[in-house]
Amino acid sequence: MPRIALRLLTALVPIVFLAFPLPAAAQDAGEALAPIEPLQGTLERITVHGSSLEGNLLGDDPDRPVSVYLPPGYATSPDRRYPVVYVLHGFTDTDLAWFGWREHFVNVPAAMERALEDGTASEMILVMPNAYTAYAGSMYSSSVAIGDWESFIADELVAYVDANYRTIAHRDSRGLTGHSMGGYGTIRIGMKRPDVFSSIYAMSPCCLEPNVNPGGPDADRLETFETIEQVEQADFFTKALFASAAAWSPDPNDPPMFVDLPTEDGRRQPDVAARWIANAPLATIHQYIPRVRRLTAIGLDSGAQDGSITETTRALSEVLSRYGIYHFAEIYDPGNHISHVDERVEVFVLPFFADELAFRE
Repeated sequence: MPRIALRLLTALVPIVFLAFPLPAAAQDAGEALAPIEPLQGTLERITVHGSSLEGNLLGDDPDRPVSVYLPPGYATSPDRRYPVVYVLHGFTDTDLAWFGWREHFVNVPAAMERALEDGTASEMILVMPNAYTAYAGSMYSSSVAIGDWESFIADELVAYVDANYRTIAHRDSRGLTGHSMGGYGTIRIGMKRPDVFSSIYAMSPCCLEPNVNPGGPDADRLETFETIEQVEQADFFTKALFASAAAWSPDPNDPPMFVDLPTEDGRRQPDVAARWIANAPLATIHQYIPRVRRLTAIGLDSGAQDGSITETTRALSEVLSRYGIYHFAEIYDPGNHISHVDERVEVFVLPFFADELAFRE
């Protein structure tokens, strides 16, 4: 697939955001699992310990479930090694939903096998960690509240997979992709770690834009929450704000929530807003441009009806273009935050990596 500048297929649209139901459990310890669709390849669910996640203040387990898809040839060609694509799920999601253990709007292993059957992709290993946390998502960030998810993804998970599977253990044979929160994580980690991943593809990435007013006009309502259990019962946006605060403005001296909120006693906290802005890729990418240039390939997409995500995806493409960094980007119409994601994985994301990753050592 050629890398091209942003292809705009729609005009500006109103801001729209979709909420998703919480999965039944974050870790699903001991649950008997089987793929919901028959596969030619093998689907495993393993546990990977993250020393970088140890001691996180929210008490999330550093032993993380990880789904691994092995292509059909993995079992029949014991001397062959494979590229690996690491996939990051979105907020309130888990690997169970994305890797076909449960019904969902996307099934990545099934999409891979359709692409293999159509001849548009090549056999690759696919890996997705479960990043569901006490606040329903890690933001793939680094803080004392949630642990160092950046290091877990780029260092510990990659090292584990390379040590336990027949991978081509080189950056040229590693890709990183994700959707929504996972799209944010793809950009956040990808722009910092081109030594680990050579190619990245962000789908409907959230949280790109610097937010000078986090929480909106009624941010002080967050101060009424006193326990994590109350947050678990709250609406999607409240969960998202607490997850963002845990990732970007943690407070080790404020149990049990361990966050600094956008307001205190109803007054805006400029230092908190500054810390959130410091984690917004549209603000931070400029300092990483030398590293971004080291990436072999960059892909971006968003649905035309995905509101602010549509516009920030467009803005990120424009930043890359201003620096002369070639990339594939598309605003597809129609498309909201979750429609056509399964199709996009099959027709765009997996062929993108099949074209860009190295399949020989």
